[in-house]
Amino acid sequence: MAQDEPDETPPPPPARQATRRDFLYIATGAVGAVGIGAVIWPLINQLNPDASTLALATVDFDLSALEEGQVVTIKWRGQPVFVRYRTPEDIQAMQAVPLSELKDPAPDSARVKPGHEQYLVVIGICTHLGCVPLFNAGTYSDGWFCPCHGSQYDAAGRIRSGPAPLNLVLPPYEFVTDTRITIG
Repeated sequence: MAQDEPDETPPPPPARQATRRDFLYIATGAVGAVGIGAVIWPLINQLNPDASTLALATVDFDLSALEEGQVVTIKWRGQPVFVRYRTPEDIQAMQAVPLSELKDPAPDSARVKPGHEQYLVVIGICTHLGCVPLFNAGTYSDGWFCPCHGSQYDAAGRIRSGPAPLNLVLPPYEFVTDTRITIG
């Protein structure tokens, strides 16, 4: 290049200044994002449990009113829960059952809280099709019988015969005192 020739590179463009149109784009995007959030929030919030379910999230029950051999049904989260005060004979009989005889093997000790073997707490819904079993009926007269399809549960809530595949479900519970439990 010769020294007297002018440089042919174009000058840089002037710095772009923010215009009113740029502000309108940003403001429209922000309002749109807030609007989408306002529409989506109620849809996501409806998936939460309703107030009546939350109110029954935990249930306290006093076991001191139970007599040996008695079963009571309480309601927890809209489901029946069977609370049974088992006799020493029931406990010995359930501990003596060989696990090989059970469809869903579970030792009796795994179905109750240590130190409180006399109290059995199970959700009273048949694991076959969701029926509510009857107490003191069927072949295992010390257990539960589901009349809909013939499933039979023993005094530990374990499935012994019938189409039900699993034992009665144990709800989460803990002993607050020796005679009071909190379910949930």
